[in-house]
Amino acid sequence: MQIVEKSNEGLSRVFGVTVPMSDLNEALDARIAEVTPTLNIKGFRPGKVPTAHVRRLYGKALMSEVIEKTLNETTQKVLEDNKLRPAGDPDLKPEGDMNAVVDGKADLAYEIAVDVMPDFEPVDVATLSLSRPVYEPTAKEVDEAVAELAKQNRTYEEKTGKAVKAADGDMVVIDFLGKLDGTPFDGGAAEDAELVLGSGQFIPGFEEQLIGAKPGDETEVNVTFPENYQAENLKGKAAVFEVKVKAVKSPVDAPADDAFAERLGIENLEKLRDLLKGNLEKEYAGASRFKLKRALLDQLDTKHDFPLPPKMVEAEFNAIWQQVEQDKEAGQLPPEDAKKSDKKLREEYHKIAERRVRLGLILAEIGRANNVQVTDQELGEAMRQEAMKYGPQAQQVFDLFRQNPNAQAQLRAPIFEDKVVDLIVEKAKVKDTKVSKDDLLADDDMPEGYGDDEAPAKPAKKAAPKKAAAKKAD
Repeated sequence: MQIVEKSNEGLSRVFGVTVPMSDLNEALDARIAEVTPTLNIKGFRPGKVPTAHVRRLYGKALMSEVIEKTLNETTQKVLEDNKLRPAGDPDLKPEGDMNAVVDGKADLAYEIAVDVMPDFEPVDVATLSLSRPVYEPTAKEVDEAVAELAKQNRTYEEKTGKAVKAADGDMVVIDFLGKLDGTPFDGGAAEDAELVLGSGQFIPGFEEQLIGAKPGDETEVNVTFPENYQAENLKGKAAVFEVKVKAVKSPVDAPADDAFAERLGIENLEKLRDLLKGNLEKEYAGASRFKLKRALLDQLDTKHDFPLPPKMVEAEFNAIWQQVEQDKEAGQLPPEDAKKSDKKLREEYHKIAERRVRLGLILAEIGRANNVQVTDQELGEAMRQEAMKYGPQAQQVFDLFRQNPNAQAQLRAPIFEDKVVDLIVEKAKVKDTKVSKDDLLADDDMPEGYGDDEAPAKPAKKAAPKKAAAKKAD
């Protein structure tokens, strides 16, 4: 085998590799000898199939296996011999006539293009000084949480009297049939649908037209589906819904007392308040951790300056930009981004991609230096939690995770990152600082030079499918 370094620029390396056809044919002979005893071919006793016959029947397939194995082994040898730590999978580019190689009549020649990990010394995390914002929920907030829970669990009683009319906040029980140009469409019908007027549950303009409706009314509701509606055949279309009002109900607030707590399966109101307070504390602790992690990442970003693997940056940017284009097409770009040109957005998102890659490398190096590992138990728990999101398909999804190393890697990465962040926080100088709730929950701006803020780079939430077409997209 011959190896030639063709290019060495920055973190990019290109090697030329040539494997003589004699080596490939020798490996093919060994592979044929290995499989021949296992073959069961009509007309021959097991293990007695002539080598020439096996070569004629399976030679090309077996040579393809030999070539694939040779590519893997020689590529690994190039990396090991040159003491390279690849920043991603190497790109392999075959040269020459591969059909001739498979036929055993030509050398295997190919190029290996690989980006290598930068060589840098991470900051001593013990020298970092961080401020952790903290906020404790007040009794008033707990009261508000109890009141909101009671509101969510309010009941509705049917209105009675001579002049019953639906008002904002009332529930109407309706049958409806949606039509486009006089023709019913899939998902546009329902019976005994319960709709709280003013809840925003249905598409804009639907609920308002039912205010003042009476039991027994049959009316038409004229609406236009939003341009970003999830159903392609309904986007921007004008529709008419034939609606029959079957009942009008008014809300009845549930008093926040021990009986209310018991209906929710809680011992008493005091226990319910403790539970809600605990939920608020978890929410604020999560926000506090997010702020602390963001401050930590900002410091790590500013304290390191080293070359980045170009392919890694480009892959990160492409993933971000793909989401940006999807958001743009769906009309979901943040207002500040919608005003910018593609050139400006590309510049900003490329800087964000560089920041993400830089921080990923820094955290990986700190984790490696401190022997941070993701255990099989931690990965298994993450796989179970992710699979549980798919309901009845949970076991199938879990099995897919177990069989897919790439899917496991996607779950492993955030676990590893959180463990490294925890390690840094434990070693760094961290001071708790009391802040207001508004300050704790306020969005952080990106550091100067990364655009207006980080939010646009985060994947937008997808609209969830609705049971009926009359319901609005998220």
